[in-house]
Amino acid sequence: MVQVVVYSDQPILALGLERLIAADLGLKLAANCSNVSALQQHLAYGNSDLAVLDLTTEITSTALQELQNLSPDCKVILWATTIAGDFALQALAIGIRGILRKTLSLEHHRQCLHRVYDGGLWLEKSLLDSLDANRRVWLSPREGQLVTMLAHGLKNKEISKVLGITEGTVKVYLSHLFRKSGAKDRFELALRGLENLDMAGVSVDGLRSLAVPLTLSLCKTAATQEIVALQPKLTLPF
Repeated sequence: MVQVVVYSDQPILALGLERLIAADLGLKLAANCSNVSALQQHLAYGNSDLAVLDLTTEITSTALQELQNLSPDCKVILWATTIAGDFALQALAIGIRGILRKTLSLEHHRQCLHRVYDGGLWLEKSLLDSLDANRRVWLSPREGQLVTMLAHGLKNKEISKVLGITEGTVKVYLSHLFRKSGAKDRFELALRGLENLDMAGVSVDGLRSLAVPLTLSLCKTAATQEIVALQPKLTLPF
């Protein structure tokens, strides 16, 4: 029987999920936690297969990473009404296995729990489409400075003087950034830098991240479906 821990600071929502779990012979409620501290304690000492986490203000990317570290074998599902694309990408990169919208039907909730436990991913097509259009890659402080200078038209020699590194090192950074961002050349990388500077109004310290195109071929097969429940063999190409 699949052991499920639920976290929510809204008792009526947690009760609804409890009843759904109780009605499914394949699921069993292991714990119902109303705060992150209780959830951390349960994951550290409990034996849960699934964790359904209400996306409260306490659930940050740092908190998600800590929870994953406490119980690496426990598959985590984020339970939310809405979720920012950036945060969804961070969560998936950390290892979150599903993003479940609270307004979906009870049957979709049940399917999500079973799908994730069986090793699949659970995402809505609308979310996949938004991630397909845009994702972010996170930059180190040095990378951010370099892309910012590139966006302002500086050449390798000028960048090397400003940063106090050799031109060879600049070329190594650029090569890594091309692979990391998917940019074909310095011109495309500079364009992306300009777009992000315009969006974020970043200081001279440099960009923190880059929005770059993401191709998710796996979502194209479900163009008419609201839910994309991915089989275990399919993974997001992060």
